[in-house]
Amino acid sequence: MEGHEACGVFGIYAPGEDVARLTFYGLFALQHRGQESSGIATSDGTKIRLFARMGLVSQVFNEDDLEHLKGGYIAIGHNRYSTTGASQLANVQPVVINGPDGEIALAHNGNIINNIELHTDLSSQGYHFNGTTDSEAIAALIVASPGSTWAEKIRQAMRRIYGVYSLVISTHKELIGVRDPLGVRPLCLGKINDHWVIASESCALGHIGAIFIREVEPGEIVIINDNGLTSMRGMESTHHAFCVFEYIYFARPDSEINNRLVYSTRTAMGASLAQEYPVKADFVIGVPDSATCGAIGYADKSGIPFATGLVKNRYVGRTFIEPDQRIRDMGVRLKFNPLPEVLKGKRLVLVDDSIVRGTTTPRVLALLRKAGASEIHMRVCAPPIRFPCFFGVDMATRKELIAAKKTIPEIRDFIGADTLGYLSLPGLVKSVGLPRESLCLACLTGEYPIPVQLEMDKLALEIIQ
Repeated sequence: MEGHEACGVFGIYAPGEDVARLTFYGLFALQHRGQESSGIATSDGTKIRLFARMGLVSQVFNEDDLEHLKGGYIAIGHNRYSTTGASQLANVQPVVINGPDGEIALAHNGNIINNIELHTDLSSQGYHFNGTTDSEAIAALIVASPGSTWAEKIRQAMRRIYGVYSLVISTHKELIGVRDPLGVRPLCLGKINDHWVIASESCALGHIGAIFIREVEPGEIVIINDNGLTSMRGMESTHHAFCVFEYIYFARPDSEINNRLVYSTRTAMGASLAQEYPVKADFVIGVPDSATCGAIGYADKSGIPFATGLVKNRYVGRTFIEPDQRIRDMGVRLKFNPLPEVLKGKRLVLVDDSIVRGTTTPRVLALLRKAGASEIHMRVCAPPIRFPCFFGVDMATRKELIAAKKTIPEIRDFIGADTLGYLSLPGLVKSVGLPRESLCLACLTGEYPIPVQLEMDKLALEIIQ
């Protein structure tokens, strides 16, 4: 897949622990969700300290930085890629905002679609924005909302936020987790040594020795302080719309979502593909690493041996880290190396998680052809992506989506495959194991769970400023 991903958020309330260091490791486990910037904010009960920079987690923080953040007992962290607001230092998270009732730090995964309206309203009330993200607008709205407690202020703010958000928030003395009523993006709770942790994915819990407890429910606010954890309903959740691409691509395979390991869901997708699009071949290979699970599922179901035909250079970042197309193209050439001894003269089933713009796939197939593959039968673990996402995934504009412009036979010819098969929508839903009405399938069907403006621009606030 050549699209961007959802951001990663992490929070911990743990008196007596080195919460900054634990947050660092939590963010390290969530690096796959965003590679543009990273940040950590800590609170010692009276003051919030923040350190955030552009770059990967391992590039942003060193020992001195973590030492500067030490001494707190609450920490939140964020890995970002730009969905609303450009990739620049002013837009890194967490955001810290001061108000009449004190300061808060906030980290956000998602995208709100009434950002310009909130930005204009808050500006008219005298708030000066430092950046252009919807996350800063959410934080400013919370600070400006009525309520005798932070949880009540958040509850009031939720009534004006239109879109998708999974939030971790630190006040001076509380850690708060919030999930929008649709539950589009994941958010879960864990415990470490009787202390509470909030994370985008459960894989981050295991990295720090925490255990998974449960998911934060859509529309729920969880408040963690010296009295433990309490929960309140922020907004009623009339229906759910969990992002199906969390299963297809975004989440790590070792994360548990909706009581099921992501690995199992992806192997089920591959098995469904084998049923829907059987073919005679010598090997099944996956585009590493995101499609490996799907390839294993296809191989198991079809009886065709699984093989490693492409080796990934894991020290080259994902090909969409730089928005510039020229850099993205260079990344594709540096990213994979084929194994001619395995591939020469062989008929291959090549499994990938999805095809978005269609920039990466032709180059991968060309590498395999050059390495000697005699046939390449492309199998994709998702239906064609024909519509953009406005809920936290900077996938592409509609005119950039290859399936919005070309038929499946045209895509097959464009990428250079002998045959091409996309997993059907019923096959995908069956593999996920959730009712169709509880999933967001908008990028596949064009049916958005809430109305959107189809040509929204993630840089809209840069344009009007």
